[in-house]
Amino acid sequence: MTEMSTRAWTRPHDWAEVVLGVVAVLSFLWVNTDNAAMWSLVVMGALIALDGLLSLAMPGLIYGEGLQVVLGALLFISPWVMGYTDLTAASWSAWILGGLTLIVGAAALPVANAAHGRTAGQH
Repeated sequence: MTEMSTRAWTRPHDWAEVVLGVVAVLSFLWVNTDNAAMWSLVVMGALIALDGLLSLAMPGLIYGEGLQVVLGALLFISPWVMGYTDLTAASWSAWILGGLTLIVGAAALPVANAAHGRTAGQH
């Protein structure tokens, strides 16, 4: 697994981030949303998916996983911040997808740190 972590487009946790982001973006298609819920899920999901793609393309970039943790936390708290906790399915989507994004990002941090340490002197 540590050997795979230095090659672009091979890290499974980054693919998981892309999938979680895409599911968040598309979730308004199958859950009842209002404007705030829909745009929270779409924007946060797009940022999560884009961060995953960036991490896949540039595996030595340590900031991608840190940003993933932050984006996951923001998606998780979005039902309270944006005021759509009364929309149960949209709220649970944000809580589950945000929590999974946060967990995957936190689990990927040691791998990214190791990859960054191996590639730090290579320019």
